[in-house]
Amino acid sequence: MDGSGVTLERMRSFVRVAERGSLSAVAREQGVGQSTVSRHVAELESALGVTLLNRTTRRITLTDEGQRYHAEARTILRLVDEATDGARSASGGLTGTIRISCTAALGVRHVCRMLFSIQDRHPGIVVDLSLSDARIDLVQQAVDVAIRLGPLPDSTMQCRTIGRSRRILVASRAYLAERVRPETPDDLAGHTSIRMSNVAGSAMLSLRGSDGLAVRIPFDGHLWVDHGLAAREALAQGRGIAAAHVWLIDDLLAAGMVEQILPEFTLEPVPLSLLVVPGRTRIKRVRMLVDALAASLATLPGLVRE
Repeated sequence: MDGSGVTLERMRSFVRVAERGSLSAVAREQGVGQSTVSRHVAELESALGVTLLNRTTRRITLTDEGQRYHAEARTILRLVDEATDGARSASGGLTGTIRISCTAALGVRHVCRMLFSIQDRHPGIVVDLSLSDARIDLVQQAVDVAIRLGPLPDSTMQCRTIGRSRRILVASRAYLAERVRPETPDDLAGHTSIRMSNVAGSAMLSLRGSDGLAVRIPFDGHLWVDHGLAAREALAQGRGIAAAHVWLIDDLLAAGMVEQILPEFTLEPVPLSLLVVPGRTRIKRVRMLVDALAASLATLPGLVRE
């Protein structure tokens, strides 16, 4: 084995290829050519004297030696990151990049401003924010922190529960002026509805009355959208009734553009959580951001604290 050929750069390329299963994806991530990533891995294998990856035209998999080396290399790189972070922090403010994933509508409406405030306090922090409603693999996508709405499956990620996001039934003032205002859940059947097509179970509304009893109402929708901001726009334009998170339409409510209907009935609130890749909170900048985001998210309109 040629120890001089085992460099951090080559090790990082190998670890990311192992996690993403794609040379081209890692090349795009690192801003280099695919041939550079391929060369890093080949040079690392040559230095170690073992084959780390099985390469075919269809996919890349780890050899047994690659699996063992990947686990150990990740630990080494984490320790290097922690040491670098500690040295930089000792010489001044927090620096470095933090990668964050957030559901799109929440990110645009509120999280962006939260992150701007954090950057104002820590100008050395670089934020890489990905807005998507897809449930991504944090490790595979090299994301440090994810803001999640909805129930979470069993996971190896560290989870911090922020609270539950309250939803209400709303419609625009213009829409309600042209139609008979619903007075009971059954009245919804005669109205136009806006449905989130990417939310499981959105074809039915479960409303709980003041007596504690729940009633389920079909809510199949005359307009289906897969983005919260599209639902918000549809509401503002008087396209129908929707079950909306309070934080999505709080300003429209305050301005009187939309109004709550059936206020005596409640919808099940949705869990809001922060997911963190295990070990990343040892990095000071990540720990700071998680704490700052948790505090800011706790003030979201309509959030019910646990």
